[in-house]
Amino acid sequence: LLACQSAARLGAGKVSLATAPEHIVASLMRCPEVMAHGIRGGAEAAELPNNADVIVVGPGLGQAAWGQAVLQSALQADKPLVVDADGLNLLARQWPDVRRDNWILTPHPGEAARLLNCSVADIQSDRPAAAQALQRARGGVVILKGAGSLIAGPTGLVVCPYGNPGMASGGMGDVLSGMLGALIAQRGEVEFSAWLGAMVHALAADRAAEEEGERGLLASDLAFYARKLINP
Repeated sequence: LLACQSAARLGAGKVSLATAPEHIVASLMRCPEVMAHGIRGGAEAAELPNNADVIVVGPGLGQAAWGQAVLQSALQADKPLVVDADGLNLLARQWPDVRRDNWILTPHPGEAARLLNCSVADIQSDRPAAAQALQRARGGVVILKGAGSLIAGPTGLVVCPYGNPGMASGGMGDVLSGMLGALIAQRGEVEFSAWLGAMVHALAADRAAEEEGERGLLASDLAFYARKLINP
C-alpha cells in the first residue's frame, strides 16, 4: 500500500494493487483510490500485467508460493519492472541468472549480498564496486540503498547526495519503489527515472526532516513532500 500511495502521489494515473483476496477490504479502507485485485495465484497472476505500463513487485510479496507466482508472471511480461524486498530475495534464490535491460533493482546491502552471493561486509567495503557488479550481472539499473545511495546504470554510476538517518525506518523502500514505478509510467525511460526517483525520495525525506525533525520520520510522510517537489 505504501508503494501504491507513493505511485499515485507522483502522478501515476491508475494504480492497481495485486493482493490476496482476504486483504482487499483492508486495502481499500487504507487507500480507496487504488484498484485492488484479489489474486489467488497461478493463472490469475498471469493475467495481471496485461493492462500495466510498468510493474512494481516485491513490497508485501513474501517468498511463499503466492509470491513466487506473482513474480514469475511479472518476469514473463514484457513490461518495465521495479523489483524490491522479497522480489529481490526470490530472484537471488530461484532466478539467479535472470537479467533484463528494462528493470530497476533496489536492494539494501543485505539483499545485494544475496544477489551477489557474498557477505554484507563485502558489499559495504566497496559499495560503488558492488553496485556496478550487480548491474553488470543483472542488467538494467541498480539502486544500492544506504547512506549515499548509489544508482548504477548502463551509462555509469551516480551518487545521491541527499537523505538523512531518519530514513532508517520501515517502508522507505516501498515508497521508493512506488515512486520509481510512477516515473517510469510517465517518462518511459528506466535509467533517468531511477536517477530522478532516488533523488526525489531522499530530498523529500530531507524536507520532511527540516520541518518536523529526523526522529519519528515515517515512510508515509514522504509522499506529501515528493509531490511538492515535482509540482514546483
